[in-house]
Amino acid sequence: MATAAEYGHNSWELSIQVDQREGDEGMKFKLRVKGDLHVGGLMLKLVEKIKAPQDWSDHAIWWEKRSCWLLKTHWTLDKYGVQADADLRYTPQHKPLCIQLPNMKTIRLPVSFSCVVFKSVAELSKALNIRRSEELSLLKLPDDQKKKKKKDKGPESAFDEILNMDMAGGALGLYSKTMTPTYDPDSGSPASSTSLWFGENPLTACQPNLPPEELAKLFKPLTMEDKAAINAGWLDSSRSLMEQGIQENDRLLLRFKYHCFFDLNPKYDAVRITQLYEQAKWVILLEEIDCTEEEMLMFASLQYHICKLTLSTEPLINSNEPEIDEVEAALSNLESTLQGRNADKILEDITDIPKLEDTLKLFRPKRLTLKPYKEYWFVFRDTTISYYKNKESANKEPIEQLHLRGCEVIPDVNVTEKKFGLKLLLPAADGMNEIYIRCDNETQYAKWKAACILASKGKTMAYSSYRTEVKNIQSFLQMKSLAPPPGQAAPDVESMEMNAECFVSPRYAKKYKTKQLTTRILEAHHNISQLSLMEAKMRFIQAWQSLPEFGIKYYIVRFRGSKKDELLGISYNRLIRIDMSTGSPVTTWRFSNIKQWNVNWEIKQVTIEFDQSVSIAFSCQSCDCKVVHEYIGGYIFLSTRSKDQNETLDEELFHKLTGGQD
Repeated sequence: MATAAEYGHNSWELSIQVDQREGDEGMKFKLRVKGDLHVGGLMLKLVEKIKAPQDWSDHAIWWEKRSCWLLKTHWTLDKYGVQADADLRYTPQHKPLCIQLPNMKTIRLPVSFSCVVFKSVAELSKALNIRRSEELSLLKLPDDQKKKKKKDKGPESAFDEILNMDMAGGALGLYSKTMTPTYDPDSGSPASSTSLWFGENPLTACQPNLPPEELAKLFKPLTMEDKAAINAGWLDSSRSLMEQGIQENDRLLLRFKYHCFFDLNPKYDAVRITQLYEQAKWVILLEEIDCTEEEMLMFASLQYHICKLTLSTEPLINSNEPEIDEVEAALSNLESTLQGRNADKILEDITDIPKLEDTLKLFRPKRLTLKPYKEYWFVFRDTTISYYKNKESANKEPIEQLHLRGCEVIPDVNVTEKKFGLKLLLPAADGMNEIYIRCDNETQYAKWKAACILASKGKTMAYSSYRTEVKNIQSFLQMKSLAPPPGQAAPDVESMEMNAECFVSPRYAKKYKTKQLTTRILEAHHNISQLSLMEAKMRFIQAWQSLPEFGIKYYIVRFRGSKKDELLGISYNRLIRIDMSTGSPVTTWRFSNIKQWNVNWEIKQVTIEFDQSVSIAFSCQSCDCKVVHEYIGGYIFLSTRSKDQNETLDEELFHKLTGGQD
């Protein structure tokens, strides 16, 4: 019996549900408490009352009605606002979650439901041995897409196998009913040579492609609205899983959210590179990004090569990859600088900024007229292109000057047809000016495209990466060339043991007969057949990055002063206003020109101010404006990273840039 004093005005009965860890039935307790009791004291009282011999260290109190964790154990019940009507749960902070990796394999493992998603993803990435966790996040699929998949049932069969994993001290263990293999936490490779699940580590081994009939059943976000609906599902990095309605054993997608992959290093990033390759592969196969037929065949040949090497008997982890000692590399670099080996070159770069001069063709599209390309004499200096009627008039006033800073450089290339063009979208007050430039050959194209890319970022050809950019473009064109090298025998179609239709999207699989497709993939394969496994994955990622639509995430918004919905594309370096009916870009704004941005949370409107007194405001129609706000802030945060930071992240800055004021 309680005394009369205990029934005073400042004490009350509080009911708490206790969740057991191993799926046992929950218990409900009633405790008499006062408002000045702190949360730590409440948990102590509760554990004493339970009298069960169990480790309760991972348990914390969850308040369902307020959707919040009571994690500040020194706060009192009064400070949290807990009263007699509060229904509290004493529940584990780590709960099992089904995570679909970029390679479409699903793992079940314990994840923190109480810390913010940014930290949960960091823990998860550490366990999976993926560096740079800030590039990843968790995505929740729209409900209508889940229903559609359940109806089909077919495609789910390809991905419904779930690997169970546990985390101990940051290392990851995979287990089935029969064995518990271990992994080397540094390389991500198996610690022993025993036979493992799938025969190898499912995190670094590429998964086999789906048969075309199964691939055709998978959900494809074909319209911009479909893509906007998927992008609305990114979880809020500043709140916990529990606060966002995620339940135990729910299925979430772990994906590379921010498409600026910092410091990709084959020596340390076996898992990261494989998962990036897998994400890129599915983006291509499910036609989430547009690519030409020539590009699709190039991607197919790389996939075929990677599959072939993966199935070979050679050891695959870091196979044929030269070991690079960073200390040696750094010393060699320093030695070269001290000896002044490149001093003359550096001096030349400073005093004499290179320029390009050539005869090129130009076409400026105008409404209701289709004028052909016309030849002009082009001069590229600093970050500007000037063009003249001919070479002789180059010392006079140019016909026009094109200022490339902040422009978009879009390739318009077909190597097979010897078409080497560039589409330039130049910023203008009333939108984007569109200009097409046509080069005569690969070498000319590589030089001019590299110069345009640097100029769009405000850099000249004196910049150290110009030559590297030219080489990368030439290498990419070589990869796209479908013709076998001179003197090369025609490919033996029978030598391809795999189904060619697995390596292209359904649209292209329907276009060709199997034998035709096999021939074309094997022809393209000649150009990359010497690549090692890791080089092939890196080439695939680089080719994906070179596509015009790479990394653009779409949201349906309404701009201030407009009466119709439009699309906002968010990329790693810019925002794009897109006409919804045509899919054409209207205006582009660079992140580098942002002065400040903020959100009016009451009317859910994002306002961004740029240089030169340009200001835009929009409200989000396809998702909460917090999702878009976090995307913009996240990219700005990632642009502050540098190699000397020793991989430590300024989490406070991330939340400051992405969190907003809820």
